[in-house]
Amino acid sequence: MSATTSHVPTPAWPMHRTSRSERPERVTVAVYAADPVLRLGVVQQLRQRPEIDLLADTHVERAEVSLVVVDQVDDDVAALLHRLRHNTDTRTGLVVATLGSGSLQRVIECGVAAVLRRAEADQDQLLRLVLAIANGEGVLPGDLLGKLLTHVGSLQRSALDSRGMSLSTLTTREADMLRMVSEGLDTAEIARKTAYSERTVKNVLHEIITRLQLRNRAHAVGYALRNGLI
Repeated sequence: MSATTSHVPTPAWPMHRTSRSERPERVTVAVYAADPVLRLGVVQQLRQRPEIDLLADTHVERAEVSLVVVDQVDDDVAALLHRLRHNTDTRTGLVVATLGSGSLQRVIECGVAAVLRRAEADQDQLLRLVLAIANGEGVLPGDLLGKLLTHVGSLQRSALDSRGMSLSTLTTREADMLRMVSEGLDTAEIARKTAYSERTVKNVLHEIITRLQLRNRAHAVGYALRNGLI
């Protein structure tokens, strides 16, 4: 994917900044796209808005907001996003046709501040996206946010599992008994509160300590608290 923009015709207003008394400050925007047709569609939408100052190729590094318009996120797109991330003067938004949960995680890691589906990229949505990015806000469609949270949760669970700390390492009964131990209850008190025999309580706690390779009940309680199991 080419990391350069095609020429942007000079807007009707001057490219330099004027005072706030003359007009509101405009947001400087650079648009990147592999397909010139995709880029042209976004440029034409934004060019009509007085809040936006579209930059030509020679000034894109000064953009407050960089919009990357693509069909999908591939290695070339990721490379461009990484490059833009190193420019501390700009914040990046992505206008994309399709984006799976894995690709979403990838673009977030590349520093993308906001995502908009191309099918929803009309003039109002594009303007809202640009202004939100310029104001330091993150923008993500609701369903994509859900996918991201699910994906991140899956990664976290995988990391826990690989270290033997899966959230499923304790059953409800085991977690309840460990919680009572953490509250200072002894075996007899736990047996009365749970309606189990003292022998069952001892066996359950011994199973936890053995399975997780811990030293004693105090170690089991500390382990469970540190890892959010109780």
